Amino acid sequence: MTDFNRSVLPVAVRSNGATPNPWWANAVVYQIYPRSFQDTNGDGIGDLKGITSRLDYLADLGVDVLWLSPVYRSPQDDNGYDISDYQDIDPLFGTLDDMDELLAEAHRRGLKIVMDLVVNHTSDEHAWFQASRDKDDPHADWYWWRPARPGHEPGTPGAEPNRWGSYFGGSAWQYDPKRGEYYLHQFSRKQPDLNWENPEVRKAVYRMMNWWMDRGIDGFRMDVITLISKHLDSHGRLPGEVDSELSEGEIGEEGYTDASPFCSDGPRLDEFLAEMRREVFEGREGYMNVGEAPGITPERNEFITDPAHKELDMLFLFDHVGVDQEGSKWNTVPFEVRNLRARLADQQEAVRNAGWASLFFCNHDQPRVVSRWGDDSDRESRELSAKAFGMLLHMHRGTPYIYEGEELGMTNAHFTKLDQYRDLEAINAYRQRVEEARCQSPESMMAALALIGRDNSRTPMQWDASRYAGFTAADAATEPWIGVNPNHVEINTAEEFDDPDSVYGFYKKLIAMRHGNATVATGEWNLVAADSEQVYSFTRTGGDDTILVMVNLTGRTARVPAEVARLLGNGVGESQVLLSTYDAVHGVKSIARGELARWEGVVIQL
Repeated sequence: MTDFNRSVLPVAVRSNGATPNPWWANAVVYQIYPRSFQDTNGDGIGDLKGITSRLDYLADLGVDVLWLSPVYRSPQDDNGYDISDYQDIDPLFGTLDDMDELLAEAHRRGLKIVMDLVVNHTSDEHAWFQASRDKDDPHADWYWWRPARPGHEPGTPGAEPNRWGSYFGGSAWQYDPKRGEYYLHQFSRKQPDLNWENPEVRKAVYRMMNWWMDRGIDGFRMDVITLISKHLDSHGRLPGEVDSELSEGEIGEEGYTDASPFCSDGPRLDEFLAEMRREVFEGREGYMNVGEAPGITPERNEFITDPAHKELDMLFLFDHVGVDQEGSKWNTVPFEVRNLRARLADQQEAVRNAGWASLFFCNHDQPRVVSRWGDDSDRESRELSAKAFGMLLHMHRGTPYIYEGEELGMTNAHFTKLDQYRDLEAINAYRQRVEEARCQSPESMMAALALIGRDNSRTPMQWDASRYAGFTAADAATEPWIGVNPNHVEINTAEEFDDPDSVYGFYKKLIAMRHGNATVATGEWNLVAADSEQVYSFTRTGGDDTILVMVNLTGRTARVPAEVARLLGNGVGESQVLLSTYDAVHGVKSIARGELARWEGVVIQL
C-alpha cells in the first residue's frame, strides 16, 4: 500500500470488527483489465510489461492495490476467465519472469497486487478436465458429469440431465463423446464447473493458491466464488435430474430453467470458504481476499465478511447494479435514484456492526457508469456526472474499487454493429434472444448491448490523443484487439493528468480523503432524506466529527431536501466544503438558495 499517501487507522477507530484494523480499511483498489491497459510489443493486446511501465501513474493517482484480471495460460474463450494452467502466464501477457518483475516494481512503490482467480470452473483444455474425460482416471469426479436422460439419444436435444440454461446462452450441459456423458458449465461450454464436493479438488486449488501467495502476490479476487456449492438432494442428485427430490423450477423465455437459485450461496459455501481461509491464508499477513458474489444478499455479506467467521474479507454484491434491469439482464429500464439508494442503503446497513462492504459501479463486467446512469452527451455533462457518481461511491463506508479509465471519465464504446463486439456473452445473448428464442427484437437487443454490454468497459485505456490512444504505438502493425473509443482524442490521461479540475484530479482528491480522514474511511453511515427523487444524501460520523454528503444524481436542478436543510441550519461557509463537483464557492451559493445544480455534489463538514 502506498504508505506515503495514507495514514494507518488507529485501533480505536472501528472498521470491520477486527482488532487491529485491517490495512485495507482505508485503502483504494484499482482494477486493471490487462488486455486493454497497455500494449508494449505491438500485437494489439495489453501485457504485463505494459502494466509495469504505468506503475508511476498508478502511484501518482494514490491507489493502494492493483487487481489484475486473469493473466494465466488460457485459450481466451472468455478473455482469460477460462484457465488452462493456473501456474503459468499466458504468452499473450508475457512470462512468469514478467510477473515477478511487476510484483517487485509494484512493491517497491508501495503498491500491492491482487490476482483474479477463477476456481468455480476451469477451461475444458485444463489437464484436470482432460483427465476427467476418462471414467477410470483419478480425476473422473473432479467435474459435474452426468449421463443422458433415460430414453434419449446422448447428445440430442432433450437428453440433457436437466433443463438448466447457461449464463452465456443455451444449455448449461455439454455432451462429451469421449466420456459418453454431459458436463455442467454455468458459463461457456469451454468453462466446465469444478466439483467442489470432491475434497481432492479443494486440496489442489489450495495448493495452487499457496504457490502464488508464496511467490509474493498479496491476495485474490475470486470470480463467482459463491457458485462453488450446489444444492443436491439426499442422494446427491441435482435439481431436475431424473428422480431428483428437488424441482428445477419453471422454464423461462429463452427455453431453459434458471440454475442460479441452486448454484448460488449453496449449503456448503461457508464450510468451503472457511476451509480455504485455514489452508491458504491463516498465518499470513498483509493480504486481502475478495469474492465476486452473485446471489448473495447484504445480510449474508455481513456473515461471510465478519472477521469472527474467518471466511472472506470482502464480497462484490450485485443488487445495486441491477437497478436498471427487469427480469432479463437485457431488458433495461430507466435509472431511478431511489432504486440505487435503496440497494446501497441495504448494503451499508447490513455491515453496520460487523463485516465490510466493497464499493463499485464499474468493472470488466459492467458498463461505464457515466454513460449508464450519468450523461456523456457533452464534455461538461460527462465531467460533472462522472464526478457526481465518483463522489457518491467513495464517500460510502467500505473499500472503493476504481476500474481502469473510470478516473478519467471514460465512456461506453457506443458500438452500433454486432461485429464490433468481442464479448462471448454479448454475441451469444444476441443469437439466443434474437435469432433462436425470438424473445427480443434486434433493435432492442442492440440498444441493450450499447447500454450495458461488457465490452463497453473493455475498450483500450485512453492514455493520449494518438491513433490508438497510446495503448499501442500509433504505427503498430496490428490494431488493438477491440476498437478504440473515438472520444480518446478528448478523454485521455495526457489531457487530464496536470489539471486539478479534471475527473482525474477529482479522483485524486477522493482517494486522499479516504487515506487521511478516519471518518470517511470508517465512520458510521446514516441515510438522510430517503424519499428524494433526485438527491442522494447521507452522513458519516466518527466520534464528534460529522460529514454530510449530498449528490444530485440528475441533469436537472434539485431542491435540497428538507431533512438536509435542517442539518445545515443557517447555511455553510467555504471552509466547511471539503469537496465539490463544481467548487466550494458554487456549493455555498447553491446551499444558500436551497438547491443543487445538475450533477452537483458536496461534502460538508458539519
